[in-house]
This record gives sequence, structure tokens and C-alpha cells, in this order.
Amino acid sequence: MMQIVFISMLFAVPGAFLIAFNDLETLIELEKRSRKALVTSRDRTGIHARLEEIGKRTEIDYQNFRIRQFGYCASGSALIMVLMLVAGKSFFSTLIFTVIAGLLIFVIIDRELSSQIKKHREAIESEFPAIIEMMTLAIAAGETPMQSMLRIAESAEGELSREFAVVIEEIRAGQPLHVTLDAMGRRVKSVMIRRFVDAVVTATLRGAPLIEVLTRHAVEARGNQRNRVLNAAGKAEISMMIPVVFLILPISILFALWPSLTNLNLFAS
Repeated sequence: MMQIVFISMLFAVPGAFLIAFNDLETLIELEKRSRKALVTSRDRTGIHARLEEIGKRTEIDYQNFRIRQFGYCASGSALIMVLMLVAGKSFFSTLIFTVIAGLLIFVIIDRELSSQIKKHREAIESEFPAIIEMMTLAIAAGETPMQSMLRIAESAEGELSREFAVVIEEIRAGQPLHVTLDAMGRRVKSVMIRRFVDAVVTATLRGAPLIEVLTRHAVEARGNQRNRVLNAAGKAEISMMIPVVFLILPISILFALWPSLTNLNLFAS
């Protein structure tokens, strides 16, 4: 009887919410309250900054991520609860597994966002040497830094060129060049990009020759890229030793010793 009551309540609550949300005035009031709560409250988990780093900078992107995260947690927990109640499990064990399932889904979605951020940073750092060389050639040909970034944003494809496109949009909106570059350096959590932005901003404000700064950073970026490739090759070499040591070597030893063991068994018998 208790199982039927819990299942009925589980499906009745979403239905009641759907009926309540059909009222347009209720929807408008809830939207106003939610916006006010989002403005007054502080994002303690840093989701805003993490979403902004991968290009999702609007409040709608943040709300969609939270809706997806909490929606999957609620639906997964509800499914686990229904299955365990139908299977005749106790209420305490059902509650424990429901909470664990919700927390696990929450952590998985958060780790997925972290994985996207990591791939975004790696893509930017891999594109950085080629983009800086293009920018150096454009400035050496007589273009301004803004024109060179505009050319890269229009002709190149990749994460760093999209960041340059955001810089161009902010400049057109009235922001100074050094302010937009500093915002890009804060947005992209990469030491390489931060050093490049600081050097360009300093050279722009003090009137230093920008071509020398970009050339030096291009050389350093190529060196960092070579070191990163060598580190990846070293890790791949170590990972390739695992099947050799634990799979191929034991099988080779077995093939070498199997005839001798067979002959010893024959002599013993």
C-alpha cells in the first residue's frame, strides 16, 4: 500500500506543477523571482566563469546548464526510487540509493563541464603558435593589432580565433584594446595566454616594438608545443609497456615453457 502511495505522489507532483505553469501570470512572476534571486545570490561554484571560458557567456546558458544538471538529477533519482519501490525494497534503502544516484549524476555533469574546459584550453594552446605567427606577419606588413586580430578572426578557425572575435566585438562596443585583451586573459585560464596578453598590453601602452614581442612569444610557444608533444610521447611509451609486460610477455613465456612442461608430465606419467 505504501509503495502505491509513493508512486502516486511521485507522478502527481510533476502533474501539479505542469497545471500550475499553464497560467501565464504565474510563469511571468516565477521568471521575475528567479532572475532576482540569481542577481542577488552569488555563484559559489564558479559555473558562470567556467561556462564563460568555453563561450557560453549569457544568463540563458547558465540557466540551461543548471536546468539540465538538476533535471537529470531529479529524473535519475525518481527512476531509481520507482524501481526500488516496485522491487519491494525498504524505504530507508530506497532513500539512500536515490540520494546517491542524484549526487552521482550531479558530479558526472560537473566533470563533463570540466572535461570540456580542459579540451578548450588544450585547443587554444595548440593553436597559439600558428595564430601568433599569423599576427606577427600581419603587423609586420603594416596592419594594426586590431586589424590583425580581425583578419585572424575572419580567416582562421579554432578556439583562439573565436576569442579574438569576442575581443573585436568588445572593441567595437567601445572598450579599449588593452581592457578587452585583459578580459580575454582573465577568461582563458592559461598561463601562456596570460603572458601573451600581458606582454601585448604592456607593449601597446608603453609604445614598445610589438613585432619583437610577438616573435619572442612565437618562439617560446613553439618550444612549449614541442615539450608538450615530447611529454605526450613519453606517457604513450609508458602506457604501451603495460600490454607488453602484462599480456605479450606472459604469453611468450608460456609458449616457451609449455613444451618442456608437457614433456615433464609425460616422463612423470
